[in-house]
Amino acid sequence: MVKERLEEASKANGEKLTIEWRGEQRHLYVISMPVDLLFYNPDTHRIRAQRSLDPERDRGLDEDPWSPASQDYLDRLLKSQPSDPDKIDPDFEALRDNLETFGQMTPGLITVFGVLVNGNTRCAALRELGEKYIRVAVLPETSTWDDISTVELALQLRKEHKRDYSYINRLIAIDEQLKLGRRPEDIARDFHIKTATLEQDRWVHTIIRDAIARSQTDDGAALRMVDFEDHQEKLRELYRAYTKTAASDRDEAEALKESRLAMIVLGYAKTDVRLAQADFHTKYLDPKLPEAIKPSVTSASAVAVPGLGDLTVPETAPTAKVNKALTDSLLKAKAQSQQGHADQATVAAASDALMQAKDAFDRALTPAGRDVRLQQRRLAAPERLSDACDDIELCAGELAQARATRALDEAAFDDAVLRLREVMRKLAREAARTFIEPGDGVAWLLDTVEDHS
Repeated sequence: MVKERLEEASKANGEKLTIEWRGEQRHLYVISMPVDLLFYNPDTHRIRAQRSLDPERDRGLDEDPWSPASQDYLDRLLKSQPSDPDKIDPDFEALRDNLETFGQMTPGLITVFGVLVNGNTRCAALRELGEKYIRVAVLPETSTWDDISTVELALQLRKEHKRDYSYINRLIAIDEQLKLGRRPEDIARDFHIKTATLEQDRWVHTIIRDAIARSQTDDGAALRMVDFEDHQEKLRELYRAYTKTAASDRDEAEALKESRLAMIVLGYAKTDVRLAQADFHTKYLDPKLPEAIKPSVTSASAVAVPGLGDLTVPETAPTAKVNKALTDSLLKAKAQSQQGHADQATVAAASDALMQAKDAFDRALTPAGRDVRLQQRRLAAPERLSDACDDIELCAGELAQARATRALDEAAFDDAVLRLREVMRKLAREAARTFIEPGDGVAWLLDTVEDHS
């Protein structure tokens, strides 16, 4: 049917879709195909992470992706929210409603065997609407699965596409492109992001995969990529906090990372996660942890320094090691608590451990938040004055430029200086009340204002 309709489209010189194929522009004829005859692509990047939601059906997809059961599973995933497959994705509903109102604006893309390369979600929406046909272009018959993956990604990343990949599926797609040997700057350009953002997302993807590996239990439970779908901003903030801290102290950065990862697992909001600094565990959390979930960590083993005789250093910083042990236990408990085939006692024990940890973190966050707010108040006045100094320094430069061009409103400047004098007097009065033994800076301020009062 595909070949017959392609021949008809060629004779009529019909509509074409332009794609990038093997490094060149290809103009492919568009045909109309019955939606019920086409196959969803089991390797589409749109639902790559979501496939793991049902391990048994995921195995069925690997064994026979074209069976009715496998295709029904793909249909369900294409319509579901990435982070909550039990709910319909509002973006899917918006796409479906758009198709119902305006019809299909852009053609999809299939192989000669009827596998959807681009337009999987549109096909699902058209089927739900009861439409009989979908307009699709057709890839060359020699296309391989690598061609299909590359073309799908290129089309989905065009700025006009209607439904973005979910965050986790973008991470997976970026990782696949890197494994193909493509340059990071080229991938960043395709995804319309900066190279620095690409590096950030690579780091986050590594952290998620590491967390999944650490969550695996003896009974086969493990977290899934989709379990991190709603934590995009928290993970990106974790990257920024980690890299900033690691620049001066790698062990503190590891401690911070583990505490924040534990809070992400427990479902805390971004504003709460920010409160976890490198000393959060030892200063605030450890006294609140019940003995049942407090990690038991052996002292760090010593590592010999090559070439320096008997000199040794600790293998891992104690604080980071304790934080990691607690996070490992919470990752495993989270995996067991949502394991569908686990016995009730295991699920109940895991859920209880998570509840105890949540209670301990709740109580630890109260003093941590109070100390952060206190620190912010302590720094507020110095930071204000520092900003004012920056403005005055800029003013000096602009005054020099105004003098050179003779473009200065002298009366307005004089009025501004008089206001500065009054503000300085006010600042000096408050400083005199605040500092019993003024330092050099405050002493200068008091002397200057007093001399010119």
